[in-house]
Amino acid sequence: MQYVLAIWQREIKSYFVSPIAYVVLTIFLVLAGLFFYGNLTEVVQFTMMQAQLGQGGQPIDVPAYVAQSLFKTFTVILLFLIPMLTMGLFAEEKKRGTIELLLTTPVGTSQALLGKYLASLTFLLILLVASMVTVSPLFVFGQPDWKPMLAGYLGLFLYGAALLALGLFISTLTENQIVAVIVTFGASLVLWLVNVFGTVFGGSSSGPAREVVDYLSVINHLDDFLKGVIDTSHIIYYVTFSFVGLFLAYRSLESMRWKG
Repeated sequence: MQYVLAIWQREIKSYFVSPIAYVVLTIFLVLAGLFFYGNLTEVVQFTMMQAQLGQGGQPIDVPAYVAQSLFKTFTVILLFLIPMLTMGLFAEEKKRGTIELLLTTPVGTSQALLGKYLASLTFLLILLVASMVTVSPLFVFGQPDWKPMLAGYLGLFLYGAALLALGLFISTLTENQIVAVIVTFGASLVLWLVNVFGTVFGGSSSGPAREVVDYLSVINHLDDFLKGVIDTSHIIYYVTFSFVGLFLAYRSLESMRWKG
């Protein structure tokens, strides 16, 4: 366990020594602030317009609407930013020629893999916690239900953890960080839009094939979380996805050890 913590600590330091952490944090928080302001302005203007026109109807839960819209935006932002977090985890080690040293020391493949993955998860958690500053005005000027927001953050964390495992695996396949970013983004985008592809090429018909396509989509399993519903089947999906990504990364690293 001490080797895992040592790798974790080294990777966390490497994030903040390089510009990557600050660039990712800045982009994420700036975009979060802009979209929060845009969503809030949109719903306030719509509510005022309804009042001016004398239209009745069910009142809008402004905090819930703004938070849900913002979380949906986060899924897209993370799709672009997560490849930046995983691109150098093993690709940089391979480029520098230190991967063989890392894998042949007492640290071992599994501990090195786990330490790097935990570091990326920690940075993802930092991003999500920092974004709470963006939604804090909803609590300052209103009384929103915090439970749906907590469910939304849990879903975003699991969603990000799955994509991080995918990016970690792809980082073991190349020594070029740019290639790792592009391939990770492309693979994540395919899994993000797989249900759309299924609709385009398979029509709207239902059936086992359609159910499989919908199940594979990483975004489909996030919808309930964003609505404040925690479904264990979605948790199992993301945990399984992360485990498969880590397993593939482990096998990739083990093959390098045997070839070396």
